[in-house]
Amino acid sequence: MHYLPLTPEDEKKILSRLKVNSFDELLDKIIPPEMQFKGRIGLPPSLSEIEVRKILHSLSVSNYNTNDYISFLGAGVYDHYIPAVIDSIISRSEFYTAYTPYQAEVSQGTLQTIFEYQSVICELTQMEVANASMYDGGSALAEACHMASTITNRKKLILSELIHPFYQKVVRTYVQECGLEIVIAPQKDGVVDIEHLVSLIDNNTACVAIQHPNFYGNFESPEDIAALAHKNGALFISVVDPLSLGIVAPPGEYNADITVGEGQGMGIAQGFGGPLLGIFATKMEFVKFMPGRIVGETIDVEGKRGFVLTLQTREQHIRREKATSNICTNEALCALSSLIYLCTMGKQGIVDVGNQCYSKSHYLFKRLKEIKGIKPFCTREFFKEFVVETEKPAQELVENLLEYKIFAGVPLSVFDKNLKNHLLIAVTEKRTREEMDRFVEILSKMA
Repeated sequence: MHYLPLTPEDEKKILSRLKVNSFDELLDKIIPPEMQFKGRIGLPPSLSEIEVRKILHSLSVSNYNTNDYISFLGAGVYDHYIPAVIDSIISRSEFYTAYTPYQAEVSQGTLQTIFEYQSVICELTQMEVANASMYDGGSALAEACHMASTITNRKKLILSELIHPFYQKVVRTYVQECGLEIVIAPQKDGVVDIEHLVSLIDNNTACVAIQHPNFYGNFESPEDIAALAHKNGALFISVVDPLSLGIVAPPGEYNADITVGEGQGMGIAQGFGGPLLGIFATKMEFVKFMPGRIVGETIDVEGKRGFVLTLQTREQHIRREKATSNICTNEALCALSSLIYLCTMGKQGIVDVGNQCYSKSHYLFKRLKEIKGIKPFCTREFFKEFVVETEKPAQELVENLLEYKIFAGVPLSVFDKNLKNHLLIAVTEKRTREEMDRFVEILSKMA
């Protein structure tokens, strides 16, 4: 319905005040007439619902998907198994339509799911407190770096070269107006060069951030790097793959101050690269500096269990100069998906997923080493991703393998043009021996 609250008399008064005779004349003062569009948009004739559905269906079938293709894609978004119960629960209207609980206490169900999500993230990471989730892994890392600077009152951020390149870009975007310096700690043989890192840390270093497993899939030495950061009064930030925590030490065990990560692998579809889920947890001593919101458990005047927004450190809720972040919302539905995933899988399920990712990726790595024209990029221990060097451009191999309905991996030239012969391959628990053997067989004829 077309609705304009102004009467013709109101419009005349406004135009008179602006000293023009018509709205078109007002536009001419702002937009040169030769730049204004005077014609009609060439839209096709209208269609019926049946016709529109046919067109949309024909467009949709042109999309690639991991149901029809064997996927070795990774680099932050993975083809993990999603239990059917997740979509069944999150499709309920009370969850699917619920938005961020601004009037929180009337949304007890929403608050309870967030509280339970926080609880399982703390248990998974062995950290003391987690927030209600963030946009994605990149924004979570950026917020962590800003938080570290606020806590330490220092201006230097040291990021490992092997943190996801996109995460690094998000950090740069976040802090470019904050007067903070970003220093990149170089890698050596597929992990952080600790000897070089020692020379970078000084008394102005706010934090040292690494990814473990790193962007190449390799395991770092978080205990040593944490000790090095703390020795110099800096905070240690660990970017984790939550599904690795079933088989490797959680960040709480190696004394991480802040832990962030991408939770997409825990029950969230790949989509077209989103939506994603930012995990954020820290030590209790830093809770007042944490961005976002925290839901707490309490009892009402009748002694009944209830949930409240315990902490909100954004400028809409407290004085702007006291706000730690302007991040507006949390990924509530995605957080619920991951909560259901973790509860469905259980402790042993997470261990099993981690073990399968580890063993299957090592099986494929061993098979690929047998192919002439392919060699390992490095020989470090890895979790579920690894990099191989190819004689032919990796992009060419990826495109050719699409004909066999195989996503061969991610060409690293996407991130660094100097790595045109490097392919990042991810193997999740969904891949079978038959799929991996077929991949090896076809690749051996191309490489």
